[in-house]
Amino acid sequence: MLETALVSRPMPTTGALVVLAGHGGALSEAAARLDRQTGGLVARLLAAEPGGGKHGRVLHLPYPAGTDLDALVVLVAGKAEPLSGLDLEELGGTLVERLRQLRLREAVVASSAGLDLGHAPAEVAARLAHGGSLRGYAFDKYKSTSPDDDDTVRLARLELLVDEPGNPLATRLAALGEAVRAARDLMNEPANVLTPRAFADACQGLAELGVEVEILDPGEMARLGMRAVLAVGQGSAEPSYVVVMRWKGAEAEQPLALVGKGVCFDSGGISIKPAGGMEDMKFDMGGAAAVYGAIRALASRKAAVDVVGVVGLTENMVSGNAQRPGDVIRSMAGITIEVVNTDAEGRLVLADLLWYTKERFKPSAMIDLATLTGACVVALGHENAGLFANDEELAARLTAAGEAVGETVWRLPLGKGYAKHIKSDIADIKNVGRAREAGASAGAVFLERFVGEVPWAHLDIAGTAWSSRDLPLSPKGGTAFGLRLLERLVADHYEVPSGA
Repeated sequence: MLETALVSRPMPTTGALVVLAGHGGALSEAAARLDRQTGGLVARLLAAEPGGGKHGRVLHLPYPAGTDLDALVVLVAGKAEPLSGLDLEELGGTLVERLRQLRLREAVVASSAGLDLGHAPAEVAARLAHGGSLRGYAFDKYKSTSPDDDDTVRLARLELLVDEPGNPLATRLAALGEAVRAARDLMNEPANVLTPRAFADACQGLAELGVEVEILDPGEMARLGMRAVLAVGQGSAEPSYVVVMRWKGAEAEQPLALVGKGVCFDSGGISIKPAGGMEDMKFDMGGAAAVYGAIRALASRKAAVDVVGVVGLTENMVSGNAQRPGDVIRSMAGITIEVVNTDAEGRLVLADLLWYTKERFKPSAMIDLATLTGACVVALGHENAGLFANDEELAARLTAAGEAVGETVWRLPLGKGYAKHIKSDIADIKNVGRAREAGASAGAVFLERFVGEVPWAHLDIAGTAWSSRDLPLSPKGGTAFGLRLLERLVADHYEVPSGA
């Protein structure tokens, strides 16, 4: 796993050194110093490469003349306008991927001082480190390697030079990066390892950070009337659990509530999925992973906020015990549900969780995350998560937070017209809509029945929770989408200001 560190020390004269260039061939102080030392080598490298001055380019020169360096790397931050925080983070991801391709084990990034990037050098370094850490994530615990394996040589450490390593932003981003990696680890674990109980145990580990953790076992769930969650898991040999995680970093009349779907494996149940791609259904707990990670990030940095995370952990399997198409379930809310398709199980899990969270915690707002519908992937692809909300301000806040961190959402409609899609002939509602019509909205209006008047948003992350290709800030696999969005939302709108 890549280690990134902000350190205060002189610029090295050996090893691999990264210096920054800016728009129009501008050089950082470190790059200018090296340019003078080498008789104009840095400037010539930028000029010689077609598009060498373009933002995001990473130029490499091995064993540069006039130095004892093994490698000189020039990272170009070359936009005419000031860079956003996300621009810098993605630049860090680009750098790490290029250094990996160059088969470098370690590298040092010099300060950006001298360049006008719209951010202080300490913030530039912190965001480059964060982006590099996210892109450098790897899940390889089950791989056996040999000296001849191309993957054996991997970037292991990236140091970024700063005057003051322990600045608040760096501390916050370091905690966030650790939480993202932990959430991705959960998502990438195979389902025979990450059972519902194993996931619950991981949540219990947050108690070490001061998080209050409560695990509801099947007996307690049955006593509370969580029949919808239990119905989803009744076909599995693995028991189902609900985990409540509360970080009370501030006193508040009402906490912010985060709710996550945690189906650790989804076979589809009796409405079984096609075999092709079913291995990816270990990622069907992506919503719960994002909630777990958000609570972890906030607790790690002692965020001044009162937030509760509730996750439902289960498996949707095929057996003689499994729920059947046509079954009717009475949810915790007392609303009866006709199960038309057992592969529309996530909304059953969330139905009980949302009602339980609303009734127990009386939250100021409630946000759920779930890999809920294939229809959302059809509508939005893998570029955006679907956003549904009953509150305009909450929707706007989520949209802005997503834009800021690169976890973008696109709002889709609710409404009485879609509510008619889930009307059942024999129960209060059914768990699917009208064949191929507006499936994502049908899933959302189903959930809306269980939230009452609480400001609520639903993020359908079916297309964004995992990726079959490398992304700027994530390798392929589990992305932990939504975690950084939630952390940014809390920081911008729910965290108590320092000194308040």
